[in-house]
Amino acid sequence: MKFQIEDVTVYFPYDNIYPEQYEYMIELKRVLDAKGHCVLEMPTGTGKTIALLSLITSYSLSKPSSPLKLIYCTRTVHEMEKTLAELKFLYKYQVQMLGPSAGILALGLSSRKNLCVNPNVVSAENRDSVDAACRKLTASWVRSMAIENRNVPTCEFYENYEKVASNVVLPPGVYTLQDLRVFGKEKGWCPYFLARYMVRSANVVVYSYQYLLDPKVAGIISKEMQRESVVVFDEAHNIDNVCIEALSVSVRRQTLEGATRNISRMSQEIERLKATDAGRLRAEYNRLVEGLAQRGNLPIADTWFANPTLPEDILKEAVPGNIRRAEHFLSVLRRLVQYFKGRLLAENVEKEGPVTFVASINTQVGIDQKMLRFCYDRLHSLLLTLEITDTDEFLHIQSICDLATLVGTYTRGFSIIIEPFDERMPHIPDPVLQLCCHDASLAIKPVFERFQSVVITSGTLSPIDLYPRLLNFDPKVSRSFTMSLTRDCICPMVLTRGSDQLPVSTKYDLRSDPGVEKNYGKLLLEMVSVVPDGVVCFFVSYSYMDGIVNSWHESGILKEIMQHKLVFIETQDVVETTLALDNYRRACDCGRGAVFFSVARGKVAEGIDFDRHYGRLVIMFGVPFQYTLSRVLLARLEYLRETFQIKEGDFLTFDALRQAAQCVGRVIRSKADYGMMIFADKRYSRHDKRSKLPGWILSHLRDAHLNLSTDMAVHIAREFLKRMAQPYDKTGAIGRKTLMSQEDLKKMHSNGGGMFS
Repeated sequence: MKFQIEDVTVYFPYDNIYPEQYEYMIELKRVLDAKGHCVLEMPTGTGKTIALLSLITSYSLSKPSSPLKLIYCTRTVHEMEKTLAELKFLYKYQVQMLGPSAGILALGLSSRKNLCVNPNVVSAENRDSVDAACRKLTASWVRSMAIENRNVPTCEFYENYEKVASNVVLPPGVYTLQDLRVFGKEKGWCPYFLARYMVRSANVVVYSYQYLLDPKVAGIISKEMQRESVVVFDEAHNIDNVCIEALSVSVRRQTLEGATRNISRMSQEIERLKATDAGRLRAEYNRLVEGLAQRGNLPIADTWFANPTLPEDILKEAVPGNIRRAEHFLSVLRRLVQYFKGRLLAENVEKEGPVTFVASINTQVGIDQKMLRFCYDRLHSLLLTLEITDTDEFLHIQSICDLATLVGTYTRGFSIIIEPFDERMPHIPDPVLQLCCHDASLAIKPVFERFQSVVITSGTLSPIDLYPRLLNFDPKVSRSFTMSLTRDCICPMVLTRGSDQLPVSTKYDLRSDPGVEKNYGKLLLEMVSVVPDGVVCFFVSYSYMDGIVNSWHESGILKEIMQHKLVFIETQDVVETTLALDNYRRACDCGRGAVFFSVARGKVAEGIDFDRHYGRLVIMFGVPFQYTLSRVLLARLEYLRETFQIKEGDFLTFDALRQAAQCVGRVIRSKADYGMMIFADKRYSRHDKRSKLPGWILSHLRDAHLNLSTDMAVHIAREFLKRMAQPYDKTGAIGRKTLMSQEDLKKMHSNGGGMFS
């Protein structure tokens, strides 16, 4: 269908649209017109992605003189592929309606691991190894040697791509990662470098958050993106954590041992160069004296990582004189590593700010702030001069230089925390020195400043007013949408006590109470006996899940549960968990039914959908608070209180409830779907906790369902499942319209734009 929103003709590839999708588009258009930023919360399963893509691409088509570029950021490769599949469907419809004038170029960009087609390279076990294997075949000096010596291996796909590099053209269309690999194989071109090159001219780019938020990657991939771009961060409920991780570094003993090996290897290479090609070291020294940056005009295959600080924080100064000579720089690195080794011997926890830390480094080993700030750039320059390709082996010294550059650049928003052991296992010495970023606004600030509009959107952004404070920006629109339904297909319940009327909770004083564990087990047992197909359970941590499953096993509850359904468990091993998920789905498909035990902050809670019969009930055992004795968390809470006036309790509750909402939201992925959500903890009955859940869950949470015992919850579940078994009208009865056709929209416009209730 196509319809007007003010002066924009929107091309929407379905015959009907949900009222909330239409409202979402109106708000989005307001933001684009105002060239501002926004925060929009839209329930899961209401077609948020297609609404975003339709409105922004249609908006761009309506302004052919200055079309907007869309940069769409997702968290996982799976989400990227889903977005590109939706875009493909939309693009087909737009071309059908408009012909060739609707032609756009849209592509996904991911790491070499996901795009490489050279079998010798892609077989390496992890991403860093694949990157290094690629550099061994594509670095400019390797290719120069190959011209003189035919036996030096190169990559045929990269060589073919380089021959046509400046004339490369991707025909209009939407390219998933698989499409790029197929196209690359057909042409004999490298899909990774082809995608990197085409990103500049593409109308729509879909890639991961890190490509914009991590300065090391953004400095290479995203620096040429034009200001006239709309940036969308989808599933952005954890965006503050992503920003913080991008600017945080941890150093352990293994890191320092690896860094020492790296320095010895560089030292040997320097000695070798002095003997064979001293001119190369002299040329590097002259370049640094002249203050010419090494980066900027590098061949695309030689660029590794950019500076770990933000672009505007790098002062345009020359590298300090005392680290221009390679030997002097290595001596500085040795002293720095020695200093860190000394700090890791601390017997008590130590915490200090960047200024004190830098002063301590200067006093003890004579390295000043300016030298620290240039460590990363100087290392990068040296590795290029030494023509080192196995970059995966140099990750240790890179971490040390990352930390040095960050601590030499920023004076606030960070803490250095040294812990001799993990407080959860004090008998095992495991010293770690962490540079922790506390201010999420640091990493995202350049994005807000550089691009015309930034859209932060997800199904769980409540309370919505906290995000602008955490990210320090002023949104033009901040709105939460509700879900229009023809039937009440969501049934949230708060369970506060077991059948024996004893309260249930994962608070520390009640957590390991045998009565609570037994009541949780009885709740699950009762539910699996009445709920068909799949049941998903989320626990607050891996250790709690292990403890409670052991307790259920010993008391025989687990055996009783398995008489009704098979049980599968998420582990910290990705391969094992993937296998468990596949088998869980097979058990649901064949009618045997299954239970999946998962962790609220694990992998499954974020990107895996349990739609339709894969998730008829989700139980959230407890409130998933972060580990509140974590020193890193305590330092961040202190910073938030002092800088943004966000109270510790408010932030912790907000963080726990967005996580809980994310978990329970996994079961409802469309309006035809239905599912129950049980919040099994007496704390959810308190208004201050409950009010932080998204509006679309709260609107279905009845007062009668706020203080349930196990037997009452079972009764409600039975009644709900009976109702859901009845046939229903998908378009909605009169007065409860949830699907609007083109005619409905026309009528609505002629009536002055009143929304359906």
